Amino acid sequence: MSAVSTAVSTHPDKSTATRPSGGGFAGAFTSEWTKLWSIRTPYACLLVGLIVTGIFTFYYGSIARINDKPIQPVGNASASSVILVQFVFLVLAMTTVTSEYATSSVRTSLLWVPVRHRVQMAKALLNAVVGFVCGVLYGAVGVAVAWGPFRGHATFDASKVVAQVLAIGVYCALIGVFAVGVSFALRTAAGALSVLFLVISALPSMLVGLGGSVLLTINDYMPQTAGGYFMTGNGDGPYPDAVGLLITLAWAVVAHIAGVYVLRKRDA
Repeated sequence: MSAVSTAVSTHPDKSTATRPSGGGFAGAFTSEWTKLWSIRTPYACLLVGLIVTGIFTFYYGSIARINDKPIQPVGNASASSVILVQFVFLVLAMTTVTSEYATSSVRTSLLWVPVRHRVQMAKALLNAVVGFVCGVLYGAVGVAVAWGPFRGHATFDASKVVAQVLAIGVYCALIGVFAVGVSFALRTAAGALSVLFLVISALPSMLVGLGGSVLLTINDYMPQTAGGYFMTGNGDGPYPDAVGLLITLAWAVVAHIAGVYVLRKRDA
């Protein structure tokens, strides 16, 4: 009898068994992080961004010296390079969403994480982290590359450099969040890329090209223009540099809200 009791007592009580842990937003973010780095696309995109940063900043410094431009902060080269490098983060953020819709794997993601806005938040945070870290890295590399070609046509102030490099990281993070929101709202790569290119690059170019006080004022409130004032931090914009950050943030928030609305209203 005692042997039977002993044998029975060795089995774990279901009420005290260890329950599975994880899940929630942390689990959703971890899942997105794993999915991102399990394919080659992000590595290729980020490598392209690094190469473009190096080439652009080298020529920026060289042209400033050749054309005898006024002396400027060396970080301006990195801030200016974002006009091209930002598309690395836009495309990367877009594909984390549209690729899942194209393959219908988004249904699996929503089964794993039934709280729909949590999926979008996880993707937004993921791209914000990647954008900030890589934006800071690109900014620092750009400063290092541009300093030589400038040859005395730029100033190096450590606090100014740090401020500009961090601002580049923040802008790249917000652009990633903006792209995620637009991608969830439109769901297709063609539609998302068209809108992103229009809002970020094409429309500002048209507004500046057409000119006029009204169009130029509208351009000042586009994300790329406002972000440019924020990143350079030279105080030459129509509003304080910090307002440029708030405008870019507003674009990201509006896009995120639009993405959440569509995600909740439409089936995957």
